[in-house]
Amino acid sequence: MIIVHHLNDSRSQRILWLLEELNVPYEIKRYQRDPQTRLAPSELKAVHPLGKSPVITDSDNGRVIAESGAIIDYILRRHGNGRLQPDPVSAAYDDYVHWLHYTAGSAMPALILKITVSRLGDAGASLGPHLDNELSSHLGYINDKLEGRNYLLGDELTAADIQLSFFGELASARTGIASYPNIGAWVNRFQARLPYKAALERGGAHSFA
Repeated sequence: MIIVHHLNDSRSQRILWLLEELNVPYEIKRYQRDPQTRLAPSELKAVHPLGKSPVITDSDNGRVIAESGAIIDYILRRHGNGRLQPDPVSAAYDDYVHWLHYTAGSAMPALILKITVSRLGDAGASLGPHLDNELSSHLGYINDKLEGRNYLLGDELTAADIQLSFFGELASARTGIASYPNIGAWVNRFQARLPYKAALERGGAHSFA
């Protein structure tokens, strides 16, 4: 049994969605952020030394897996049966792997840095133009890749979309994506999926504030 150590308002919501898409049974162990600091509780460090979410435990073998990309890979290898990813020998699989790594390696750092520096007010003003350009580059890249497509790799959802979904939702909530209509349509499309809604119902209300 997969146990998702689920922190409110966190990227662990994506893992619940993945499991719902695969119709894989799972349990949720809930953790709450500190309402003032918004930090994860220390109890998560008992699960994994980094004390971050998402993290899962597999009760069948006692393994603990952290980091969204690694968790997605672990679940798909054991429970996917070829679903939500291209054939590993295909060129599309190379694109799929790119998106899995691009999300955490490039897109999210740019967005988080923009949000963090914006909180500094005048102290971070000199960095504003550079960060705006960097984030616009990523948003434009994703928007262009979604041109004429329902999802990142074509007409069908893959785990790459699930991995990048948090970026799309957070950018929509915190910086705006009106200039990137393909991203907006993509976000609306995956949010309308029944497994997405089921995961949100089980995981609880989610805020990107």
